[in-house]
Amino acid sequence: MTIDWIHFTPWTSLAGGILIGLASAVFILLNGRILGISGILGGLLARRSMVDTGWRLAFLLGLLAAPLVLGLFRAPVVPRFDAGWITLIVAGLLVGIGTRLGSGCTSGHGVCGLSQLSPRSLVATLSFMGAGFVTVFLARHALA
Repeated sequence: MTIDWIHFTPWTSLAGGILIGLASAVFILLNGRILGISGILGGLLARRSMVDTGWRLAFLLGLLAAPLVLGLFRAPVVPRFDAGWITLIVAGLLVGIGTRLGSGCTSGHGVCGLSQLSPRSLVATLSFMGAGFVTVFLARHALA
């Protein structure tokens, strides 16, 4: 395996990680809630009060608007998928099922749970990262 040095971005990746960590810390300090996308989206789909719905909707709309705002300052990044639509849909459904079974997603367990030293989040993070490594290895090397 080699590193694609032309597209290797350690400083922007570090800055992004710091921003995610700060956002998670501020969110839990101000709201007393875990910054987990699956929990925020799941809470939006459940019947809640209008106040609870408002912040969830604002958060998700902010996630969708952020790339558009970034596009005002630099050329947009065009995503490249090495899979067909069926594969993407099946993968999305499997991730959704996994977040329900694991009671959270990478942001909830991997960022917030690990920072709180949660053993449950450690097991969940090791499980989904390990499954991801095995899946990529099989798809790129064993099945290709």
